[in-house]
Amino acid sequence: MRIAYMLTSLGVGGAERQVIALAERTAARGHAVAILVLRPRGVEEWRTDIEVVYLNMQKNAISLLAALIRARQFLQSFRPEILHSHTFYANMFARALNVIGAAPRVLSTVHNICEGPKWRTYAYRLTDRMSLHTTAVSQAVAMRSINVRAVPQSKCSVITNGIDTLEFSAQPERRSATRSTMRAGESFVFLAVGRIVPAKDYPSLLHAFDQVHSTFPQTKLWIAGEPGRNAPPVRWVSNASERDVDADVHWLGLRRDIPSLLDAADAFVLSSAWEGMPLVVGEAMAMRKPVIATDVGGVRELTGETAFIVPPGDADALAAAMLAVLGSPVDGLHAKGWAARARIEALFSIDSKADEMESLYVSLVARPF
Repeated sequence: MRIAYMLTSLGVGGAERQVIALAERTAARGHAVAILVLRPRGVEEWRTDIEVVYLNMQKNAISLLAALIRARQFLQSFRPEILHSHTFYANMFARALNVIGAAPRVLSTVHNICEGPKWRTYAYRLTDRMSLHTTAVSQAVAMRSINVRAVPQSKCSVITNGIDTLEFSAQPERRSATRSTMRAGESFVFLAVGRIVPAKDYPSLLHAFDQVHSTFPQTKLWIAGEPGRNAPPVRWVSNASERDVDADVHWLGLRRDIPSLLDAADAFVLSSAWEGMPLVVGEAMAMRKPVIATDVGGVRELTGETAFIVPPGDADALAAAMLAVLGSPVDGLHAKGWAARARIEALFSIDSKADEMESLYVSLVARPF
């Protein structure tokens, strides 16, 4: 088969990383693969050996028209049997290409339970006929999309995110080296990963850590992620903490060494107000780390009984769960960690997700259009 993937950007985010992993595995199976990116090349992007075509689209009508022409020219040459788009703007762009006859078979994927302003739901609804099928990264995302009538139930299925269990595998030597580099000492380290945006609700995490730190001063919080567009300054966010624990809250910025940070950390914490299927939670599970997470999106689908789950927006509950991890017997945490990795291997490996997606591609290609 010939598969073209479409993304808004190749920025260092979970959806982008997942698409690249899927594209690379699809190519490794002998299929012809290319990636189209709406925005110009960014300073910080995921790297891949897959052919990438930048459409260099800006926020104006002339740029949009030029990007459509550029995409159509490439697709006429590449001749994909499926154009698989991910995230809202790429999904809309792919459907526009269907209208002009450049992409006969469009497959859309929704990655988040909160797709933004209400008009986006209407846009999905109005353009649904231009897409053969829509996949969601969790049951929660699928149900939300169906309930708001963004997609009919008959045209929606769930294919969750997948985890590379080889890349995300604990390495004691790497743990020691990273902790030494990060000067972690004997501290218990909580790690959070994600852009500094409202969805991640870092103020609640900081309030929770303030409570934890007052009881267990030998704790640190590492936050790996770059500020999102129009996000408040990091210093403003950190001032949400009620006490001055800045010395033990480390804002790491954009990091590409997440496996190393997970190795070095003692527990992972997700404080999000909303999510689709948070990739990094699955990565932490594969690394056998205790996971504390808010009950949002597909988190429960991913973790099962292996994590400490709390309501979103409840800093006290988040602090209690973090304290529960600190007070848990080591053997119990180790058993929970092994159970988490076994769950990822059995249900969420990236290779099994590539199998599911390949089967869907085959079924869509078999349909007349």
